[in-house]
Amino acid sequence: MLQKIKTVITRAVKDILNNHTMAISAGLSYYFVMSLFPLLILLSTVLAVLPFPNLFNNIIGGLGRIIPPDSMGLVRGVLKDIISPNVGKFFTVGLLGTIWSATGGFSALIEALNVAYDVPETRPYWETRFVIPFLMMVVTGGLMTLGVLAMFLGPEFGDWLNRHSDAVGPLFAQTWPTLKWVLSVVFLVLGVELIFFWGPNVKQRFKASLPGAFLGVGFWIGTSYLLGLYFQHFAHFNKTYGTLGAAIALMVWLYWSWFMILVGAEINSELLKASSGGRLKLKQPPPGVIRTRPAWVEEQLPPELQLPRGTAAQEKLDQQKKQDGEKAA
Repeated sequence: MLQKIKTVITRAVKDILNNHTMAISAGLSYYFVMSLFPLLILLSTVLAVLPFPNLFNNIIGGLGRIIPPDSMGLVRGVLKDIISPNVGKFFTVGLLGTIWSATGGFSALIEALNVAYDVPETRPYWETRFVIPFLMMVVTGGLMTLGVLAMFLGPEFGDWLNRHSDAVGPLFAQTWPTLKWVLSVVFLVLGVELIFFWGPNVKQRFKASLPGAFLGVGFWIGTSYLLGLYFQHFAHFNKTYGTLGAAIALMVWLYWSWFMILVGAEINSELLKASSGGRLKLKQPPPGVIRTRPAWVEEQLPPELQLPRGTAAQEKLDQQKKQDGEKAA
């Protein structure tokens, strides 16, 4: 068992290096910066019709616990400029453009997961560019948002829910400080597990994506905590980059966040290969193989242009082809 774990870790590390996972993480950070504000605009539009006052502000406050403070200030400022003058105006045709932009990051994530699993993409374009990214955005995005919110709800939430609901009792209020961390990890792991299940073009059981999801979330939480300490005590992006400091800090956080998630995907890939004899089954069979003639093979002339057999010119040409073939071999 220990030897199998060692082999999986060794192969995962090699794949991380060979697949240029750090460069792919940088690309994902760019795509998700481009998708972040359309995604938050879409979220604010949907939450505005729900009968929960200040729900969007509470979600933004929860995200502010893990995103660098300067970056969160930038996000709040942009959202204030965009959303405040346009409250209730996003349920228009422009909403489709917002959804398209918001799903762009998840579409790039699907490509990154295919690289992590070492598989080609054989599914239709409309499925990998809109259907699956939209599903991931709604379901996994919602689960991960709930996970972040649960992580930072204070102990008074248990008392409040106990006073206003008959479904829970005093025991819930007492155990809430511990229960909230359990719920947070469950929501986050489930969200990442669905990403690993839907994203790559690999047929797999749902529970097969659990180990990498659990490790990826653990690495992500730990890295976010360490980055928070780094940004607070050591990094001085505003002095180095000026007004771009907050945006740089956001991209650094996204870069390391996606790198840790992709590390979990690489581990899942190696575990799946180890359990299936090194071969992964695609969700959709690839198209028929088209065999092309090598470039060095000379094209056969039509019959009317071929020299008659037995002539000196034809014999010389045949001899030259034979010599060329021997050299190529």
